[in-house]
Amino acid sequence: MTSRSKIQTVDPQFPDPDSIAAAVRILQSGGTVVFPTRCLYGLGADAHHTEAVARIYDIKQRRRRKPILILVHERESLARWAQTIPETGHRLMDRFWPGRLTLIFDARPEVSEVLTGGTGKIGIRLCGHPVARALIQGAGRAITGTSANLSGRPGCPTVSSLPPEILARTDLVLDAGPLSGETGSTVVDVTEDAPKILREGVISEAAVFTALGRPPRNTVDKPA
Repeated sequence: MTSRSKIQTVDPQFPDPDSIAAAVRILQSGGTVVFPTRCLYGLGADAHHTEAVARIYDIKQRRRRKPILILVHERESLARWAQTIPETGHRLMDRFWPGRLTLIFDARPEVSEVLTGGTGKIGIRLCGHPVARALIQGAGRAITGTSANLSGRPGCPTVSSLPPEILARTDLVLDAGPLSGETGSTVVDVTEDAPKILREGVISEAAVFTALGRPPRNTVDKPA
């Protein structure tokens, strides 16, 4: 399949079921799909498929010790991945999901170290974009939600901005047109009593701690 023939145009609000079904078949066979999220295009594989997740690292040229977050379409799915959901996690999910916020939990023992990067933790976000939601619902399981970029490079708000290396090595691209191009989700670790912002994205540090009724603390870095 040539690079251009890999690209399937989809309506961002009402994606064609046939396009979603084609993408689902690829995911179920261990392939990879580029798809839209609210801000940037993501690179998806079946999160249960260890070899497919390993392929995501290779495509992105990403170090294996850096975890890859996953997307779910319902909060009930969290129990499959996270050991516990602390009260701070519930409060942030109630306030900010779907989309915009990735939460870091202690991963269940059976979650692959390929996915967690050996950290013992798993990043999870409830997807907000209609195309991403349809894709996960169709697959019936979580998918990876890492940005469709080369490691250390900017994310891609349009399909035309995808690196040639990404386009050449992925199996299908769902093109929903230009996305917002914002900095991506804010990442918050809720595994300890004091939640820690690992990356400040579209939700500000102040908004996170206001939702928790706490003063800001423990900010690590801004998104690259």
